[in-house]
Amino acid sequence: MPPAGRTANCGAREARQRLKTANAYLLAADMAISDERDEFAGVAAGNAVLSGIAASDAMCCKGLGRYSRDQDHRQAAELLATSSAAGPTYKKALIRLLNLKDAAHYGFDGFSRIDAKKAIELARKLVAGADELLQA
Repeated sequence: MPPAGRTANCGAREARQRLKTANAYLLAADMAISDERDEFAGVAAGNAVLSGIAASDAMCCKGLGRYSRDQDHRQAAELLATSSAAGPTYKKALIRLLNLKDAAHYGFDGFSRIDAKKAIELARKLVAGADELLQA
C-alpha cells in the first residue's frame, strides 16, 4: 500500500532540478559550518535539512514519478522508503535529519556544532544517494 499524504507528479527533469537544489543547500550548509560563531551551527543544520528534503524529492521523482507535497516531511520519508531498493536506508537518514530540524530552526538554546555536522553528514548521504540514482 502506498504511503498516505499529498503528492505531485514529477519526472527526470524535476529530479535533476531538485538534485541541483539539494547540492546548493549542501554548499550553503558547508559554508555556514565553516563560520565559528555559535549561531551559524543552526543555520548550517537548517540548510542541511533543506538539502536532504530536496535530495529525497529527487529520488522520489526518479524512482516513483511523484514526490511528497505534504506539510509533514515524515510523509516524504515514507514515500522515499518506496522509491528504490535503497529507499529504506535513505528513509532512516531523512528521519534522523528531520529529528534535528526543530531544534535547528526554532530552538532558543543554540544548536551544537556537533549536531550541525551530523546534519550535514546525513544530507551528504542523501545527496549522494540521489546523485547515484539519477546517474543510473
